Amino acid sequence: MSDFLKILTRKNSLRKQCQDLSVSELEKVISDLTVIAEDRRAEEEALAAAEQEKTAKIEAIRQSMKDAGVDINDLMALVGETAAPKKKVSPKYRITDDEGNVHEWSGRGRTPLAFQAYFDKGFTKDDCLI
Repeated sequence: MSDFLKILTRKNSLRKQCQDLSVSELEKVISDLTVIAEDRRAEEEALAAAEQEKTAKIEAIRQSMKDAGVDINDLMALVGETAAPKKKVSPKYRITDDEGNVHEWSGRGRTPLAFQAYFDKGFTKDDCLI
């Protein structure tokens, strides 16, 4: 929680911060906060209305599917068939460390620590090509 929010949400802290303000300045702050609160309320109402509209559309689609005799599982089966699994990238580089462990790397992404240590010793990527 930020210090500003702590001050705003605690009456005594707010009172202490407002000691030096005049009544007109306090009324201006209250007016500004009221406008901000009204704007936020309108935004939340708009989001709630949009969510309600979306729910109504989903229900209409569900009802039309029911009328057509289509089950959601039928659609899920079709979607599952079209989704292609990710292809694993085959390793392009291979090294064996001092302990005898074999490390492989496709050459994509961040350099693994074992390969970075290998390169720091003066070797190059060409030295460990498969």
